[in-house]
Amino acid sequence: MAVRLFTGAPLPADADTVFMQEDVEATGGHVSLPAGLRKGANVRRAGEDIARDAILLPAGRRLRPQDVALAAAVGLRSLAVRRRLSVALFSTGNEVCEPGKTLREGAIYDSNRAMLAALLRRLGAKVFDLGILADSRAEIGRKLTAAARDHDLILSSGGVSTGDEDHVKAAVDEVGHLVFWRLGIKPGRPVAMGVIGGAPFMGLPGNPVAVFVTFCHVVRPLLARLGGAVAEPLLPMPVRAGFEYRKKAGRREYVRVALQRSRDGSVMAIKHAQEGAGILTSLTETDGLAELSEDLRTVSPGDLIGFLPFASMW
Repeated sequence: MAVRLFTGAPLPADADTVFMQEDVEATGGHVSLPAGLRKGANVRRAGEDIARDAILLPAGRRLRPQDVALAAAVGLRSLAVRRRLSVALFSTGNEVCEPGKTLREGAIYDSNRAMLAALLRRLGAKVFDLGILADSRAEIGRKLTAAARDHDLILSSGGVSTGDEDHVKAAVDEVGHLVFWRLGIKPGRPVAMGVIGGAPFMGLPGNPVAVFVTFCHVVRPLLARLGGAVAEPLLPMPVRAGFEYRKKAGRREYVRVALQRSRDGSVMAIKHAQEGAGILTSLTETDGLAELSEDLRTVSPGDLIGFLPFASMW
């Protein structure tokens, strides 16, 4: 016996398989069925997606659109989540100028704050812009102390190297304490982390590419942990190198690369022509970063290397 059903209707108690209407022929009171369909085809069983008492969404997951859909599919109208993190953001440097203003001689526009604010918002943080701070240890110390009272994280760029006008590291030492200074990565070695009045502080370099790399390498997992999420590591994808490169042992390096399809169908990473940490076009004209491990010394064309797409970093 065949019963006609419409999409989404419950099956009769003794039915176990559904043939699509466009695949059958109905003539008079008879239905001709095509061969080859397995028992149980085109049927959705209760519990086939989520079994009773199974974990629907684990704690610490940053919710994605598909996670919200799964929650709705089991009838949930709300989920318990953490509040958005509050991040105080500032740049330092007497030579740094606000975009839109007349650029005085010897000055540069502040691209770091704009980039960091956009990265933070992509990760769900609330950004409180403290502007550009002058190269004054006392002023930086006052701003750090005030920001620590009202924010979950303080994030800055510039002023953490060893120059005479690099006052951020010293200011953190005065109003709080440093946890570490400098990392074995390139670009982005001069990175400082500290704690001020119970609030974590991250001081990133001044060069914009180094800011981007250290944000993805250090700040991204820190934001996840502060927000109660599991800090998922970035997993490099294997691609073929389309360039030659030499590096120091004992240091991890991130090379900006664009992907190209080779004649044999494989994907090849092409290094950007300019390597400087201040070259922003090396980020806008590429697809991601080639991650070269500490023990690697040389890269030759055709070598397998790890590739981190920009899209995986937020």
